[in-house]
Amino acid sequence: MPVGRLLNSGLKNVLKLVPVISMAALLSLPANNAAAQAAKELFGRTSLPSLGSAQVHGFYSKGCVAGAVAMPTDGPTWQAMRLERNRRWGHPDLIALVQKLSREAVADGWPGLLVGDISQPRGGPMLSGHASHQVGLDADIWLTKMPDRRLTQKERRDKSALSVLKKGTLNVNPRIWTNAHAKLIARAASYSQVERLFVHPGIKKAMCNAYGSNPVNASWLGKVRPYYGHHYHFHIRMKCPSGSPNCRAQAAVPSGSGCGAPLAWWFTSEPWTPKKPKPGAKPVKKKVVKLKDLPGACSRVLKAQQPANEQLVTLDGNYDQTAALASALPTTSPGVKATSRAYSWPVPANRPRH
Repeated sequence: MPVGRLLNSGLKNVLKLVPVISMAALLSLPANNAAAQAAKELFGRTSLPSLGSAQVHGFYSKGCVAGAVAMPTDGPTWQAMRLERNRRWGHPDLIALVQKLSREAVADGWPGLLVGDISQPRGGPMLSGHASHQVGLDADIWLTKMPDRRLTQKERRDKSALSVLKKGTLNVNPRIWTNAHAKLIARAASYSQVERLFVHPGIKKAMCNAYGSNPVNASWLGKVRPYYGHHYHFHIRMKCPSGSPNCRAQAAVPSGSGCGAPLAWWFTSEPWTPKKPKPGAKPVKKKVVKLKDLPGACSRVLKAQQPANEQLVTLDGNYDQTAALASALPTTSPGVKATSRAYSWPVPANRPRH
């Protein structure tokens, strides 16, 4: 049974024990109309998830997630990075999948995962960085091997992931790229719950060189999609989980391994040549995504009750959803900027490599 469905069983009976905040009281809070505010401000300054059933609302780049859980900062086969961003949250099925990958990758010979950004506590647009990662179904896994010691919080903030490309080229550096890197990506792509992986075109080429000659590999190799960036980490995207009817799926990847003409296009000048603006055209101002632009359920997700603390909703051996629900507290209302220390994570002026 998927983790999300298991955690949601019996939920309705437990919720009857939890005091419910007056929605009218929340809506009557003054001043700034939350629907007209930048969604990234509302979601990016919310420190804890909503309580209740794990539900994905919307699309990977335009949505939110209810009932998210946290990836523990440390496990026997992983360490989470960039803790100050508070982006270790995801749908329970995704967090369980990343933990499974970490264990099986170690069995394959990889020393352990360094886990990058997943999602914010309630998903939604981020204060900086990603356009996607909004619904708790995306996770970045560094291509840097986990060291044999526990990294300090400062190291997790400052350490840069290592590019696997040869400098000045679109190809992997054979002094850095190893069979172990290829096996890690192959393992992640093999899971049926994985919709696709994003990697740099040079990594896709290396994967095709390693596995493309065997047609049996096409079913998972086709899920490894070349895209800009992604030479410091690869990006796991999970399929819409069961129990989330409002999750909008992405179009299926094309059939085949993806090792032919579509990959060759990335090694021409076209993908890397900026388009020239039309004569006299005015620069297009980037649209600020507002709460009203997201699925309607996302407003309710923002207003939903929160657990008493992060540990209660961290998916580890001590996780107890009943205890988390029983700890329910009112959440900070959308549009009211919190002043507590929990909301004051530093956002780097220059985004670190991840």
